[in-house]
Amino acid sequence: MVKLSGIYKGMRKGYGETLVELGKKYENLVVLDADLSGSTQTAMFAKEFPERFFNAGVAEQNMIGMAAGLATTGKIVFASSFAMFASGRAWEIIRNLVAYPKLNVKVVATHAGITVGEDGASHQMCEDIAIMRAIPNMVVIAPTDYYHTKNVIRVIADYKAPVYVRMPRRDTEIIYENEEEATFEIGKGKVLVEGEDLTIIATGEEVPEALKAGEILKEKGISAEIIEISTIKPIDEEIIKKANDFVVTVEDHNIIGGLGGAVAEVIASNGLNKKLLRIGINDVFGRSGKADELLKHYGLDGESIVKKILQEMNKF
Repeated sequence: MVKLSGIYKGMRKGYGETLVELGKKYENLVVLDADLSGSTQTAMFAKEFPERFFNAGVAEQNMIGMAAGLATTGKIVFASSFAMFASGRAWEIIRNLVAYPKLNVKVVATHAGITVGEDGASHQMCEDIAIMRAIPNMVVIAPTDYYHTKNVIRVIADYKAPVYVRMPRRDTEIIYENEEEATFEIGKGKVLVEGEDLTIIATGEEVPEALKAGEILKEKGISAEIIEISTIKPIDEEIIKKANDFVVTVEDHNIIGGLGGAVAEVIASNGLNKKLLRIGINDVFGRSGKADELLKHYGLDGESIVKKILQEMNKF
């Protein structure tokens, strides 16, 4: 059952715990980090399997090169750092050494989006979905909550191809009761709430905010379908085709090239008669502040989402 629980837990904690679980299952699984294992939570794996953990230091490009080399020997490789560095600084290496030869490397980035908070614009990576999904052979995923993250990591460990996973720094609200409820399949979206008046499509930590928006809209007599799209590439075109005629996308990412851009491409390429409102970071750099304050400032909390939807509905 999907519901707002009021309980918050970090996705990166779920990542670290699941790496340990998978390390026990797969002897050929190795983990790399760029001197941030305490923050990315790969330190859990390092403690349990020190002989299979490699700290590349503050050298993200080298880390990806090492990951590519290990993958050619048959290893299942997880490489982690902050999203700004994992996808930004190491982009060309990921493109040429991982994606081009289609190696079995999973780049799992934490501290993505505006909610990095006080670290400010230099560390608030709001462009990673766009630049990673532009790379051929690359799968791009944004888990929803703690339990969902655990299942995402399990699935991609068995998927023999390049994958990019992004998750936030802060603890996020749990919407699934347990791991069994938090099902995940690459390339498949999920209808969380049925609705007839409009469809809200959300990804990552914005899924709980979309659910909050749906509850507020319901109180106003507006029926909102809520869809979780965790795999931005390959995106679930069928679930978008079946959506209501007014579609709203919500993401902690630039509205250019992210979830909103991907949904727009599906609507346009299929000639769908749907109105689209993209809610996200409006092509600006971030600023320093507390995560919750930044969500409100950039219009990404539940109440702000509702306000933008109502404004758009009044236009037609």
